[in-house]
Amino acid sequence: MTRPPLVERFPRPSVMGVVNVTPDSFSDGGVYFRSEPAIALGWAMLDDGAAMLDVGGESTRPGAEPVPAEEELRRVAPVLEGLAGAPLSVDTAKAEVARRALELGVELVNDVTALRGDPDLAAVVAEAGAYVCLMHMQGEPRTMQHNPTYDDVVSDVCRFLAERAAFAVGRGIAEERICVDPGFGFGKTVEHNFELLRRLGEVWALGFPVLVGLSHKSSLGKIQGDPAATVGSTAASVAAAVAAYGRGAWIVRAHNVRAHVEALRVAAEVAR
Repeated sequence: MTRPPLVERFPRPSVMGVVNVTPDSFSDGGVYFRSEPAIALGWAMLDDGAAMLDVGGESTRPGAEPVPAEEELRRVAPVLEGLAGAPLSVDTAKAEVARRALELGVELVNDVTALRGDPDLAAVVAEAGAYVCLMHMQGEPRTMQHNPTYDDVVSDVCRFLAERAAFAVGRGIAEERICVDPGFGFGKTVEHNFELLRRLGEVWALGFPVLVGLSHKSSLGKIQGDPAATVGSTAASVAAAVAAYGRGAWIVRAHNVRAHVEALRVAAEVAR
């Protein structure tokens, strides 16, 4: 299938609504683990202005254990079917899951491993002519928050994303269908996350649309004075999203879609 460049399909700023079909999501605690509530949530997010929906069947919260492909598919396939016709992304690192999701109408594969987790995934994306998001993560979800260290977090993340984008292009994925995600909260301390946000323009300078996932991240709760916070508030999430937009973010991944859409509409009007 021939698709337009990602920047045309999803103009800036686009909000990606999060639909977690998992029993252990850090943000919603499994509220949408059953298909029916997840499908209803997706359509409601589209009504609230989401440009696309990101459906995931495997939690990537800190400490999360991997899920077999069969179980991941069992979770996401009915939801993707129930959202047929909607602009969809699938949050997966598995070629088998991505292949079936693309057959069900998914346009974008959102891979937290940046095509490292499954050697067959790049070919699946390339053959489908799909969009792909390449995210930076130090380690894996189970261990990523065990003392993450960097020489310079922004330089290290940019170098990684440039290398993974080159890998994707080398495997037949068109540059114009790639976006990158610095991976806020994935193998990073609070200080790392805010340094990345301050210098997000350096990620933008790589030449790819930048997707950010700051919504409800624990760092947003921790800077409010609670060192044990596991989630951040919607207000803090929106503030972080607006700051990211001002530094070049193209797509904002969010749980509360309406609040993000309204805030970014104002930010975009000011920038215009």
